[in-house]
Amino acid sequence: METESIVDEELAIRLGLTASEYEEACRILDRTPTFTEIGIFSAMWNEHCSYKSSKFHLRRFHTEGDQVICGPGENAGIVDAGDGVAIVFKMESHNHPSFIEPYQGAATGVGGILRDVFTMGARPIANLNALRFGQPEHPKSKSLVEGVVAGIAGYGNCMGVPTVGGEVGFDACYNGNILVNAMTVGVAPTDKIFYGTASGPGNRVLYFGARTGRDGIGGATMASGAFDSEVEADRPTVQVGDPFYEKLLLEACLELFQTDAVVGIQDMGAAGLTSSSFEMAGRAGTGVDIDLDRVPTREPGMTAFELMLSESQERMLAVVPPERVAEVQAIFEKWDLECVDIGRVTADGMVTIRKEGVVKACLPAGPLSEASPVYQRPLAEPADWAERLHLAESDLPSLDGVAAREWILRLAADPNVASKRWVYQQYDHHVRLGTVTGPGGDGAMIRLPNGKGMAVTADCNPSFVYLHPRVGGAMAVAEAARNVACVGARPLAITDCMNFGNPEHPEVMWQFSESVDGISEATRALNCPVVSGNVSFYNTTDGRNIHPTPSVGMVGLASAPHSVKGYFQEEGLQIALLGDGFSAFGGSLFQKQVVGAPKGQPPTFDATAEAALIEVLVQSIEAGEIASAHDLSVGGLAMGLVRACVGGPVPLGANIVLPEGALESVLFAEDGARALVAVAAEHVEAVTHRAKAEGVLCRWLGQTGGDTLEVAGLPAVALEPLVKAYRGGFVEALGLDDGAAN
Repeated sequence: METESIVDEELAIRLGLTASEYEEACRILDRTPTFTEIGIFSAMWNEHCSYKSSKFHLRRFHTEGDQVICGPGENAGIVDAGDGVAIVFKMESHNHPSFIEPYQGAATGVGGILRDVFTMGARPIANLNALRFGQPEHPKSKSLVEGVVAGIAGYGNCMGVPTVGGEVGFDACYNGNILVNAMTVGVAPTDKIFYGTASGPGNRVLYFGARTGRDGIGGATMASGAFDSEVEADRPTVQVGDPFYEKLLLEACLELFQTDAVVGIQDMGAAGLTSSSFEMAGRAGTGVDIDLDRVPTREPGMTAFELMLSESQERMLAVVPPERVAEVQAIFEKWDLECVDIGRVTADGMVTIRKEGVVKACLPAGPLSEASPVYQRPLAEPADWAERLHLAESDLPSLDGVAAREWILRLAADPNVASKRWVYQQYDHHVRLGTVTGPGGDGAMIRLPNGKGMAVTADCNPSFVYLHPRVGGAMAVAEAARNVACVGARPLAITDCMNFGNPEHPEVMWQFSESVDGISEATRALNCPVVSGNVSFYNTTDGRNIHPTPSVGMVGLASAPHSVKGYFQEEGLQIALLGDGFSAFGGSLFQKQVVGAPKGQPPTFDATAEAALIEVLVQSIEAGEIASAHDLSVGGLAMGLVRACVGGPVPLGANIVLPEGALESVLFAEDGARALVAVAAEHVEAVTHRAKAEGVLCRWLGQTGGDTLEVAGLPAVALEPLVKAYRGGFVEALGLDDGAAN
C-alpha cells in the first residue's frame, strides 16, 4: 500500500471531507486510508458526485410512466418516441468552472453533457442551455457573457450538434455566482441502448479517448464548495476541452455501438477515472482491477492520486469481453484514437488500483458509489418569508394609457425580455438539417427519424421560486409544458438542473425540498416524469446564496414536425388570448422593476387549466388552425404582444382591444395557463369551439397588420422604437459589440 503521504483528519478535511466522513472511511476499511484512497473518498463523497444532501428529497420525484425507458441514475434519461426510436437527454451544471474561466468552463460543460448522451448509444441532435448572470451593469457581466457564449458556440459548433434553444436571465443574486446549465438531446434505436455497468468478471476494462493530464484535478470537489472573493485561485481545477477530439470520439463510439462488443460504457466526467470505475462496478455489484501504468498520459510523472482524480476531457471507459478487445481497438485506431486495456472486471466487489507494481488503493465499490452518506439536513422557512409574500396594492402604480405605453417600451428593452439574437446567432442551429424551428421562440422543433416532431425547451422563473419554492417549481414545469405545446407537442418528460445555495443553510434546504415537491406535483399532473438531472449546491459567494433556480429541460412529442412560430407572419389574422387571469404580480418583471426586488404572491399552479390549454394548442396546431402561438410568461400579455409583433424577421403590427381591467393588471400580470395565438379567419370558429370544449376561455382581441401596435386606450406604439427596444436592449444593456454575432 502507498505510505509516502501522511493521511489524517486534517488532510481529509482539506480535501473536502468532514471529520465524521473521515471516520466512516476508516471504519469501512478498518484501517487508515492511503493518500490515493482518501482522494478517492473525497471525490466520490463530495456533494457534486454523491448527492448526499439531496438524495433524501430526490426520491419524491415523479419518475415513472409508460414512456420511460430509463429513469434517473444512469448517464442520461431515456423515453420512448415510438417506432423503435428512443430520446436520450440530460441537463448538467458547470457553474463554478464557468465563473472562474468562462470559455473553458462553458465549453467543457457542453462536452461533458454530450458524452453523457452518446455514451448511451445515442447520436446527439440538439443542444440547449440555461444561463444566469448578474446585473448587466456589474463589472464582470459583459466578459462572463462573452466568454460563456463563445465557449458554448466553440464546442457545440465544432461537434456538429445544433444549439437550438435555451434561456438567458439576469439578476443581482448571480453577481458572484453565475449559472451555466447545458442540456443535450440525442436519439437511439430502442434496441441499441448502452448502460454504465462493469458486468462479467474476466471482462476487460478499456480506456479510450484523450490522454490524461493534470487539468481539472479537484474539479468536482471545487464544485461542491462555496465561493469566496479568491475564486481565481481555483483556475487550475477547470478542465480544458478539445471539441475536434470529441467529434472523433463520438463517431468512433457510434461505430462501436453497431457491434455487440460493449458490455458497459461510461464517460469519465466529474472525478474522472475514479467515478467511472467505481460507478460501473457499483451498479453491477462487481469489482475492477486497474493498472495505472497503462493509462495514456500527456504529462510525465503523474501520481496515482493525480491519475485517479484528473478530469481531463474527452475520455471514456468501456467493458468488453477479452476476445473482442482487438476488434474494439481496431475501431478506435481507425479514428486515430487511443484505446488501451487497463484492467479487468473482478468478482470481489473491490476496486483495486495499481501503479508500478504497488497497490495504491483497494476499496469496496458499493460503499463509495451506491452507499455514500445521506444527510437529512435541517429545513426552515426563511425568516422574512411572510414579508416576501406581502405586496400591498399601493406598492404598484396605477397606470394611464401614456404611462402604460412607456412601460411597454421600457420592459421590451429589459435584457430579461429583449431578443437574445446576439447569443444564438453565434450558435449553429441548422447543422444536420433536422431543425425545423430554431432558437428565438418558445420551443425548438426537431425532426425525428420516425417522422415525428420533437419539441425541446429550458425554463425557470427564479423569482417565483424565491417567493414560493413549491409554486415556483411547479410553474417552471408548467411554463416548459406551455412552450412545447406552443410548437405543437405534448409534454413527454423532463430533466432538471437544481441550482441552489449552501445546503448547510436550513432555508436553502427548505427551498430545495419545497421545489422538489412542486416539480413532482406538476410532472404528475402533466404526465411528464423526471428521467434525469443534476443538483448543484453551494452556489454561494461570501455567504450570499443565489435565488433557487431549478432549471427544467423538457422534451415534447408531436405527430409531425410542425413549424408554427411565436411571431405574427401575415396581415389579417385574428388574435386570441387563450386562458384567464390578470392578477399575479408577485415576481413579475413589472413588479420587480417598480419595487426593486421580487415581492408578493407568484402565480398559482392550476393543473387543470394548464392541461386544458395544452390540449387546445396541440389539437389546433395539428389541425393546421393556428398560424402562430406564444405562451405568456415574463412581462405578461404586453411582452407577448411585443414578441409577436417584432420577434420575427419582418415586424408586423396589430390592432388590439384589451379585456376589461386595470391597464397594469391586464398588460403586465404574469398568471399561468395563458397563450397568445394568431388564427386565419376561416379557423376562428374551430378554435373557439375547441377552447370551449376544453374549458379554456378564448378572447378574440383584434387582428394583425399595419406598422404600429395599436392597443385601445393607449397611444399607438410605432414599430420602429419597439424594434429598437426589443432587438437592441440586450446588446445595449451589456455594452456588447452588435457585430460580434454576425
